[in-house]
Amino acid sequence: MSHPAPAQKTVTTQQVWAALDVLCDPEIPVVTLREMGILREVRLRQDLVEVVITPTYSGCPAMGQIHDDILSTLRALGVRAQVTHQLAPAWTSDWITPQARDKLRAYGIAPPAQCGSHGPVSAGQSSIVLQFAHKTVSRETVACPRCGAVNTTETSHFGSTACKSLYKCLACMEPFDYFKPY
Repeated sequence: MSHPAPAQKTVTTQQVWAALDVLCDPEIPVVTLREMGILREVRLRQDLVEVVITPTYSGCPAMGQIHDDILSTLRALGVRAQVTHQLAPAWTSDWITPQARDKLRAYGIAPPAQCGSHGPVSAGQSSIVLQFAHKTVSRETVACPRCGAVNTTETSHFGSTACKSLYKCLACMEPFDYFKPY
């Protein structure tokens, strides 16, 4: 005896966004996927909700968890869903919202400097350019998220995840992650 497929629940784009707005980045649980700029678009089809996501970088290990979290959330909403990974345009740390930057700082992670030409440099961050015998070296200044000092140094180009560098504040002596600008 065959059973009919359950009826597809009808939802609005706003309902889908509201359901997805609670999903946090698996590696940084204080910011949502939407605040990070990973959630790009919601497309409603006749019998399917498609969510478009863009990875923060190629090979990001959190993308599998993000994919599963989105599907689980939408199944709980009672809709059939599909997650599409979109690589172009490539994600940029400029997509991180100002609210997420504040949350990162409060969590102890220095937020990335703006890397595009369409926004100001984050507070407490600048670039120092040094010239040595016809060679220019640029060093980014990263403010400590704990005390705000800019007397910091990179101790490892890779921090707790590949998208972060490990820094140490020379004022308060605390180590911290810096989310790399992309």
